[in-house]
Amino acid sequence: MKVLVTPRSFGKTDPGLFDRLKDAGLEVIRNETGGILDEAAMKKLIAPCEGVILGVDPMNAAVLDAAPKLRAIAKYGVGLDNIDLSACEARGIRVSRTVGANSDAVADYAFALMLGVARRVAFIDRRCRERDWSKITSIDVYGKTLGVIGLGAIGRRVARRARGFDMRVLASDSVWDEDFAVEQGIERADADRICRECDFITLHCLLNDETRNIIDERRIASMKPTAVLVNTARGGLVDEAALLAALKAGRIWGAGLDVFAHEPPEDPDWYILNNVIMGSHCSSSTAGAVNLMGTMAVDNLLRDLGLPL
Repeated sequence: MKVLVTPRSFGKTDPGLFDRLKDAGLEVIRNETGGILDEAAMKKLIAPCEGVILGVDPMNAAVLDAAPKLRAIAKYGVGLDNIDLSACEARGIRVSRTVGANSDAVADYAFALMLGVARRVAFIDRRCRERDWSKITSIDVYGKTLGVIGLGAIGRRVARRARGFDMRVLASDSVWDEDFAVEQGIERADADRICRECDFITLHCLLNDETRNIIDERRIASMKPTAVLVNTARGGLVDEAALLAALKAGRIWGAGLDVFAHEPPEDPDWYILNNVIMGSHCSSSTAGAVNLMGTMAVDNLLRDLGLPL
């Protein structure tokens, strides 16, 4: 029985995860490209497989059609927007997630991006490497207002971290937990108010028809000139053309982006801006989170293929 493993970080710190798959009698096909697979590569590699441990590579109807034997998809993460769930349901393909495995890692990275963008850390570092020791004035984080769009497992952890910075927190979520909000002193607000009032805005919601381009040109235009936008969720949540225009014009302070609609982004202007910190979709890539995601994904795949754990 063959299975495909696509995530770049799977098994990197714990090669024993591959041994577990092999010991279960599985022949493992690896992603050897060092990057995210495109549709053509996915169709070729997945054709003989009955299972897949999947990263952010496409699992659309065309890819599924190329995999007639496929029975189980173990998502290495929580976002399912790259999977055609309707097609999976129609075929009886089981889909699982590694819920909670990377929440703290992503929350840490989101806060790192807030701090890094606010204090111009990457820009100052580059200047210093050029032997330029001039002072760079940046903006404060402590005591400011944070907006969290998506108060799920990761958003909650970001909100908790904000308490250590004595931040006022506004948040929105499609399923509101009033008890948690009261306990953490969080104010409920819609995306419009968050974009208008908050000094820092961080995205932690799923990508779907309701949230696609939730940060659009209008909402970007309403942000403070000192606002910082952070996205560690999905690139499709942001109108990237509108954001890029605002950053180039200096209409907001900056952005920390670990995700893009197309990765890596194609517009060369992203690479020359000093008010952006970019990440390679790596917010969940800590040793602890990678190991836990890998273990959970293997457990889920073996279970859904009817093999012993």
